[in-house]
Order: sequence, then structure tokens, then C-alpha cells
Amino acid sequence: MENKESLIKIKVLPNAPLFVQGKVELTLADGTTVVKENPHFCRCGASKNKPFCDGSHAKIGFKD
Repeated sequence: MENKESLIKIKVLPNAPLFVQGKVELTLADGTTVVKENPHFCRCGASKNKPFCDGSHAKIGFKD
């Protein structure tokens, strides 16, 4: 049985980014590795900080 504390939770926020609850290690396309706690991942495609959300979804009126 898995330890619930090590479980990563992902919430799909309405008309907004994916919210990842927990600490994650992410390898970017250029091979750079970053560690983030509770990151928000862009779903609208307009973020200037992809793959992370920068709030652009609100400016462009993103609807899921």
C-alpha cells in the first residue's frame, strides 16, 4: 500500500491551470532539471513561462 503523504495530487482548475500538490522534479526540453513545490502547469498555451502558468489564461479568456 502506498504512503498517502508521498502521493502527488493533480487538480484541474476550471478555466485555469493544472495545480500539482506536492514536490515534483521536472526535466525540461533542454535537459534542465528543476524541483518545484506545488507548481501550476499551463493549459491555455499562452504562458510566457511554459510549462508553468503565468496567469495568461485570465487575460485571454481561456475556457476549458
